[in-house]
Amino acid sequence: MQPDVPPEIADWFAGRDWRIRRHQLDMLVASDRGRHALLVADTGAGKTLAGFLPTLADFTQARLKGSEPPPGLHALYISPLKALAHDVQRNLLAPIEEMGLPLRVETRSGDTPSDRKKRQRSRPPHVLLTTPESLSLLLSYPDSFELFRGLKRVVIDEVHAFATDKRGDLLALALTRLQALAPDLQRVALSATLANPEGFREWLAPWGDIDSVELVAGETGSPAEVEILLPNEERVPWGGHAATWAVPQLYEQIRANRTTLIFTNTRFLAEYIFQNLWDVNDDNLPIGVHHGSLSKEARRKVEGAMARGELRALVATASLDLGVDWGDIDLVVQMGAPKGSSRLLQRIGRANHRLDQPSRALLVPGNRFEFLEATAAKEAVDEGKRDGETFRPGGLDVLAQHVMACACAAPFDEAGLLAEIRASLSYTWVDEAVWQRVLSFVETGGYALKAYDKFKRIQRDGDGIWRLAHPQQAQRHRMNAGIIIDSEMLEVRISSGRGRGGRSLGKVEERFAASLSPGDTFAFAGMSLEVVKLQDMEVFVRAAKASAMIPSYGGARLPLTTHLADRVRAMLVDRAGWARFPDDVREWLEVQDWRSQMPGPGQLLVESFPHAKRHYSVYYTFEGWNANQSLGMLITRRMEDRGLMPGGFVANDYSLAVWGLKPVSEPGPLLSPDILQDEFVEWVQNSHLLRRAFREVAVIGGLVERQHPGKRKTGKQVTFSTDLIYDVLRKYEPDHVLIEAAWADARTRMTDVGRLGDLLDRSAEQLVHVELDRVSPLAVPVMVMIGREATPQGTVDDELLLEAESLAGSAMRVDDPLAGD
Repeated sequence: MQPDVPPEIADWFAGRDWRIRRHQLDMLVASDRGRHALLVADTGAGKTLAGFLPTLADFTQARLKGSEPPPGLHALYISPLKALAHDVQRNLLAPIEEMGLPLRVETRSGDTPSDRKKRQRSRPPHVLLTTPESLSLLLSYPDSFELFRGLKRVVIDEVHAFATDKRGDLLALALTRLQALAPDLQRVALSATLANPEGFREWLAPWGDIDSVELVAGETGSPAEVEILLPNEERVPWGGHAATWAVPQLYEQIRANRTTLIFTNTRFLAEYIFQNLWDVNDDNLPIGVHHGSLSKEARRKVEGAMARGELRALVATASLDLGVDWGDIDLVVQMGAPKGSSRLLQRIGRANHRLDQPSRALLVPGNRFEFLEATAAKEAVDEGKRDGETFRPGGLDVLAQHVMACACAAPFDEAGLLAEIRASLSYTWVDEAVWQRVLSFVETGGYALKAYDKFKRIQRDGDGIWRLAHPQQAQRHRMNAGIIIDSEMLEVRISSGRGRGGRSLGKVEERFAASLSPGDTFAFAGMSLEVVKLQDMEVFVRAAKASAMIPSYGGARLPLTTHLADRVRAMLVDRAGWARFPDDVREWLEVQDWRSQMPGPGQLLVESFPHAKRHYSVYYTFEGWNANQSLGMLITRRMEDRGLMPGGFVANDYSLAVWGLKPVSEPGPLLSPDILQDEFVEWVQNSHLLRRAFREVAVIGGLVERQHPGKRKTGKQVTFSTDLIYDVLRKYEPDHVLIEAAWADARTRMTDVGRLGDLLDRSAEQLVHVELDRVSPLAVPVMVMIGREATPQGTVDDELLLEAESLAGSAMRVDDPLAGD
């Protein structure tokens, strides 16, 4: 079926010497047939314009018929990022203005002034660009019924970025409400990087009716040109993640290109690489930095400079993954490991942003494992392979927030609202029993809290209709609704022995602090510290009598995808393929193969060896830092119970090194699957993990409010409130809805327990234990990390470099296999 393209649209394309691409025509066909659509197309293929073409066609056809454009909201555009919505507005206005169409396009986010927000509800634009959170708030107003009654289309951009997380849960619930308000509404989703389009079709469809969603495949563009940067003369480093060895070569690349976009995996590394580039910037080239910790004004200033072509280079984090549309970027650089082929492809797509020209990318590995990972990612991109996405059941805390939003809009019938909610794939699992628990929680806070009036938010009348307990609840909900909970920093304070009063040593990220329990030791500010207690957003410590067992947390880390981990594993046993590697990397693998063994697919290799008067075991898991960090906590606890005198552990994405004063002759019992039923449960309950997870779900679920009229609670005040409630519920209502939601978060997002469980299952069947007389070549990258936690991030310590060379020399020595450390 060939769509009837309005002449004005055809003429606009022709005036730009463009052709309407096949997938853009297919989106018009899907719209004409009244179907929902999922468009999967490469970056630069005109996805956003394809999503909006049916809306532009509606307005051009109305003008051709001589009729006025229909008043009211016609289309919603949902973006994961505020910056992306603003950028789309700029690009969407060009065709609208050049065709002379009478469309008004506006954005709405947390940054939108309140007077404009109010006016948008009474006199809405034709197209509104917004985020899931702002859409949910719009749906909480009584006038939402009239506002969305005539809505024709919802366009969800970069759907992969949030469909599988809590923002996706909130959006899925919003879609069910919109569909109830506007039954003929068409849903459209756009993405460049889906490995599982069928799963996203099901997510997008009402009631999971996958046949109602047209899958539109984009035209294939020019293949990306991806290269891996290697040192000019030196070897690929043994350890480290910053890849600062490449700064001089990177600067030459910046000089040779008009604009270079440099991605790092953490905010710290963005600042660190930026500073390193400035140190060698003898030509005073304009170089910027962009990440989520910068102010809105600073980010906008940099984005504007990039759009105007005023910067030669920009160092950024995931804050620009989803790409503001800058078409004149010549080169994208990935510093350190890419962690996933889909993420790498998304970042590569920022270069050129045109379908008919290849994007150029440079991968800069920080160490030898990262070289393998970079090679795996490059080959995956060359083959067009993506990382798989996993859908999970929707969160109960998000469901509770949605129930309150619906109650704020109008009284509701519980059976009708449940039917509406179950139309979403994320919440088809909610049965009558779960639904009654959620309603009871929103009504009174739950059994243990129902005596307190402040937790009473909704009530049921004699006709079985639910309505707000008090009109003020609507304002309180709108002030506190949202999914994104800012990460807190916890003060590390020397315990005075009497509680407060000790001096501060600085701050650690809450995610790291949440994994600590009293008695744990960790390295911070160059010292070994023992945790005394965690209280009111502070970590009270004292000097440890022994060296730290747990390395200090080094910032938020991107997870290594299972797909990429499996590719690296396959490389390790593909001996014929080693010939394509640099000489030093190939030699590293050959000596490992000769001296020990390679961790094959499906296996869990454990190497044990003595070093520096301690006994080490290295577990090659390939399950990512988060799972390895959790496993390290569990193994050291089990070693302690069995008298093996653990000393500590370090973890990276590929392996975990644990050491102690006694050798581990049989690692199998340390990894038995019951560790997840016994030690894991005890660890999570006694650590701060569950409290932290509970605080987040309590805020999202509306039990604890961050904002009151005229003031905002501090993180410490929120923590104090949630800790009190948590203690009450743990004691009197341990099966509370929010305790259940907190457990779900702690098990997955904070500990990656799914990958941990798979690892333990594998160890029960395919554990291979190799005992060595000294460190192996494959163990050097993780062993090099030992001791670095006490060194300020970014500094180079001569002793650590000497230790790395000593380790490497011992590991790679093949002429004297009986020599020890």
